[in-house]
Amino acid sequence: MASSLTKDSASTPGYEKTFLGHPRGLANLFMTEMWERYSYYGMRALLVLYLSAEVADGGLGFEDATAIAIYSVYNAMVYLLALPGGWFGDRVWGARKTVAISGTVIMIGHFLLALPTTVSFFVGLGFIAAGSGLLKANISTMVGHLYRDKNDPRRDGGFTIFYMGINLGAFVAPLTIGWVGQKVNWHYGFALAGVGMAAGLLFYFLGFRNLAPESSQVPAPLSETERASIIKRAMIWLAVAAVAYALVGLSGQFTIDWVLWPLTVLGLALPTYYLVRVRRDSDLEPVERSRMSAYVWFFVAAAAFWAIYDQTGSTLTLFAKDNTAGSLFGFEFPSSWFQSLNPLYVMALAPVFAWLWVALARRGKEPSTLSKFATGLVLIGSSFFVMMLAQTASAGGVKVTPLWLCSVYLIQTVGELTLSPVGLSLTTKLAPAKYASQMMGVWFLAVTAGSSVISLLQLVGAPTDTEWWFASQGAIAVAGGIAIFMYRKRVQPLMGGVH
Repeated sequence: MASSLTKDSASTPGYEKTFLGHPRGLANLFMTEMWERYSYYGMRALLVLYLSAEVADGGLGFEDATAIAIYSVYNAMVYLLALPGGWFGDRVWGARKTVAISGTVIMIGHFLLALPTTVSFFVGLGFIAAGSGLLKANISTMVGHLYRDKNDPRRDGGFTIFYMGINLGAFVAPLTIGWVGQKVNWHYGFALAGVGMAAGLLFYFLGFRNLAPESSQVPAPLSETERASIIKRAMIWLAVAAVAYALVGLSGQFTIDWVLWPLTVLGLALPTYYLVRVRRDSDLEPVERSRMSAYVWFFVAAAAFWAIYDQTGSTLTLFAKDNTAGSLFGFEFPSSWFQSLNPLYVMALAPVFAWLWVALARRGKEPSTLSKFATGLVLIGSSFFVMMLAQTASAGGVKVTPLWLCSVYLIQTVGELTLSPVGLSLTTKLAPAKYASQMMGVWFLAVTAGSSVISLLQLVGAPTDTEWWFASQGAIAVAGGIAIFMYRKRVQPLMGGVH
């Protein structure tokens, strides 16, 4: 079967080696991304469960609120670091080298989680966040490098195949890593995630010869003066942080909050600063400034969406563990398996939505991007209204049917398919020319902001096991979606001709 998928350029002059009709390097990048996502989502399926598990059960014994805050800060940092990750690829190492280094850092991080010490666990978590940010920003760029012609008709199909690897890895991860972690040993589960990243690196290194030469280049290398200045400033800030935390440690006042609070504030402050800086840039044309004014509102709405959506690994995971029956139709399973539902739904529904938009467009009935965005917000909010009902049904220690969470994840996935692609498209359309590449990183900052809000709520003591937790967030998201739909005719002029 493998030979039918490839053509050997050595035997057939003028032909490149192909994978499903695409450049051969796509196979290697597909496998690298699939295994990296396997390790990421597998570890994420266990993270809150391990943090909140009693010490006697092998966990770290944190309160649920602290565990959720740690998870939220970790998630926020992954997406925050995607912005400097792209900078490293463009100015320091090039995409190919950056992915190799970041994948190695991720693998080391997972194996550090596998060690039975608290210090190694949190160091490993930092490694994974940094490595994931670096890799996330560069591996997709390398897929684009495979197609020398920007108008290559295979390009969109190549990205579709590549992104299927994300969902395939995310689907299998909780089923295997989640089961090993919950049923065998937490640290064996984390080690299995490390093995997954090692497999991804193996495919990556074996496929070096199949990657585009452009991926090895540094598009805008730093000058020696710039490099020296950046290193100097980084060392100064590192020294300040080291001294500050050393003083706190020596005073005996250090707790996990000394890490969570600064990172939470950073996750809210940096996106705000970046949006304001871009909006006020004097180099922007009036129409570009107007578009950025419109984009700020979309960004806030997206942050609300991701704040709810990314609770699949925190509050919904704890609800699955504490309030949901671990069996359905006589089949028993660990609570981490619920996190396989979203990628399963995505793989099943994404082709349906792709067909639906084309079919509606042919009839002149395709919803506008604003309407799709509004629909996504309403759906994600509605999913938390369903969670409010599930929380009510679980009152008094009742274990509710897994069908509650199955329904919630289905609604959220439909919302994701209506909002996430539209958000990416809007970002590219509304981005000022000066910030065309950087604005994709800004879109990821919406995830950072949303996760940081959830962390902040936990740090100030907001309870997650009440109907109001779900109802309040659901109401905000639904109200935001309705507002965008009702005022779409007022927002449209700010978008400077973008539809």
